Amino acid sequence: MGAVMENYYIKIDLQLFSQEKTEKATPKKRFESRKKGQVAKSQELPSSFLFLFVFASFLALGKYFSSRFDPLFKDFFTNMLLMEVTIPNIMELGTEILIDIVLLLAPIFILVIIVGVAGNVVQIGFLLTGETMKPKLEKINPISGFKRIFSMRSLVEFLKSILKFTLIGIIVYRFIVGELDTIKSLVYVPLAETFQYIVSVVIRLGITVGALFIVLAILDYMYQKYEHEKSIKMSKQDIKDEYKKMEGDPLIKGKIKERQMKMAIARMMQEVPNADVVITNPTHFAVALKYDPNEMDAPKVIAKGMDHVALKIREVAKEHGVVTMENKLLARALYSQAEIGDFVPADLFQAVAEVLAYVYKLKGKRTKANKKVANK
Repeated sequence: MGAVMENYYIKIDLQLFSQEKTEKATPKKRFESRKKGQVAKSQELPSSFLFLFVFASFLALGKYFSSRFDPLFKDFFTNMLLMEVTIPNIMELGTEILIDIVLLLAPIFILVIIVGVAGNVVQIGFLLTGETMKPKLEKINPISGFKRIFSMRSLVEFLKSILKFTLIGIIVYRFIVGELDTIKSLVYVPLAETFQYIVSVVIRLGITVGALFIVLAILDYMYQKYEHEKSIKMSKQDIKDEYKKMEGDPLIKGKIKERQMKMAIARMMQEVPNADVVITNPTHFAVALKYDPNEMDAPKVIAKGMDHVALKIREVAKEHGVVTMENKLLARALYSQAEIGDFVPADLFQAVAEVLAYVYKLKGKRTKANKKVANK
């Protein structure tokens, strides 16, 4: 009894081990996960690059922004406030302001599109799927929502946010402390120079913070990739099941193959009565040949088989009066060198021609004998 129970527990342990997801995902599993939108992707990476590039664009395109920004406000304070308030004037003013704002922000809009697309393509390539937008009941399940809130992923996201804000706070504090003396002296500087200084400080601070964001985003991408690989891992049983689905159950495949073979043999046997001759081994091989000089360039193999199939071919040939000839070497050579539907190989033409000549001669004698019997 103890040995039986021990074997039972061993069997249970093996089953549980086979269900553990310890194996890397197969290409098929990865493809299916990708179709569902389950990919290793960091939301932080595109936004971090966008943050950095926007501030870098202020530095690189400073003259462009200045040329668009200054006239907009100068015109507003010098001309627009003194204009007559009428509907046509307001419409014209609104149109001009809108055009100026669009031209001012156009580089940023273009940058947002390029960086947003590139940031996702670099991570996951081109992927268009609607699976992520399909409504799922589990998303509104309070139990599932509770589990997501207190999951390890949520904890990591929370710690990541704390780390990000802490580092940003340290950078901003150190930056302001370093510029504190200059900031105090701004009270003696003209307004235009003060504005330029503030802009330069904000740009430098933005680029520094953006660089920090990118470092954190790269680390986040590595974590997301690790989590993704972990989430799509498979058990040994999963891999076996997938293989069965792809290749088919061996038992079912065997039955299908057996049935196909039976159907092929049945079709082949239907052709045996049309043969001119069946060449045998005599017991191991049988090859049925047909030759029509008006339609064929060479004799054709219309049926062949070995052992019990060869026996069946001989039986069908005998039932329909097809000539059977024993030629061990020729039967073996035809069986090994020609498939059903193939013409006789060139190196066997001579031997087959002699057999057919004998068969035609034999058939001729039979025909004459039958005529004599009919006349009597």
